[in-house]
Amino acid sequence: MKPSTRLSKMQESPIRKLVPIAEKAKKSGKKIYHLNIGQPDIETPAAFLEAIKSFDQKTIAYSFSQGEPSLIRAMIGYYEKHGIHFAENELLVTNGGSEALLFSIIATTDPGDEILVPEPFYTNYNGFSLPVGVTVKPITTSPMDGFRLPDLATLESYLTPKTKTVLLSNPGNPTGVVYTSDEVKRIAELAIKHDLFIIADEVYREFVYDGFEYTSFASVPEIEDRLLLVDSISKRFSACGARIGLVASKNHDIISGILKLCMSRLCVPTLEQIGAEALYSVPQTYFDTVNTEYRARRDIVYEALNQIDGVVCEKPRGAFYVVAKLPVDDAEKFAIWLLEDYENNGESVMFAPAAGFYATPGLGVDEVRIAYILNQDSLKRAMAILDAALKVYPGRKK
Repeated sequence: MKPSTRLSKMQESPIRKLVPIAEKAKKSGKKIYHLNIGQPDIETPAAFLEAIKSFDQKTIAYSFSQGEPSLIRAMIGYYEKHGIHFAENELLVTNGGSEALLFSIIATTDPGDEILVPEPFYTNYNGFSLPVGVTVKPITTSPMDGFRLPDLATLESYLTPKTKTVLLSNPGNPTGVVYTSDEVKRIAELAIKHDLFIIADEVYREFVYDGFEYTSFASVPEIEDRLLLVDSISKRFSACGARIGLVASKNHDIISGILKLCMSRLCVPTLEQIGAEALYSVPQTYFDTVNTEYRARRDIVYEALNQIDGVVCEKPRGAFYVVAKLPVDDAEKFAIWLLEDYENNGESVMFAPAAGFYATPGLGVDEVRIAYILNQDSLKRAMAILDAALKVYPGRKK
């Protein structure tokens, strides 16, 4: 018997594929600084576990397929504070932002359709699209201009009769780009003019730096009938393992259709929903403190990269990632070499090779995504290791 062709077409996650090599290195006694995955070391607010510990039911029963009503109301309350209004029948709780993305893709496309995505992009956009027969068509952006979106005419040149949806993250993963109000309106104009859906992945909305103004796609009333907003508690509240996300839309046909998918997987875990609801009572001071910390970490990494000969990167304005072009022959080979063959006083560092964040073959081969999710001292040490390693890497470019 032969596995499905869908499996063979799927790529491995560039974020996780090198984990077995890293684990082997750690077992040999080497300390690894993990900058390959967006797993913050910020403590999850205590309210999450306190709410779960207070659970006093004798049975952990199924929840509603659409999510616990009290959690839905808490999520709606969060958006109200940002001037975004959803009714209770316009928001569904999902198993993380990942399920929200998968369900949104299924809801807006059929097999053979295409999704337009600015690249580099969150690698699982490909991972979610390919198994359902949908193709990601990339809009290539460049670090040389801050990964900004092209003008409307250029965007239109990427369209084909198969294009059904535009999918993008704002702030961006892996680039850290924060789209301007004009860029958001440009995508809105594209969608209206060509009758496209928009899937807006806004899980990093709280992480915007340097006084940049954040514009949610949900703030544009002209696209409310074609917008699917995807969100998650994972990054915002440093609760990645809780797997609580959401999809919201004012298009009731879309929400009714996604609810069928929610019914097919029964429900989101009951206890995690209880904990998540408590997170929405966390005060604004929590976000202010976390934002300040990530901005300081961003500065450490960006300033260090700019002092390393041959490295090129754009200063990220949001999220907690930076894409850096390294003076190496192949970033994946370099990442493996760091884990298997290099150490600096018994330590090394791990990044995510960036080629897997592109759909265009050949792009990102000498780039890495760095997640600045460790404490400041660890980041300083990791950047020092990178600098030292590049000086002796056998595949360094002249």
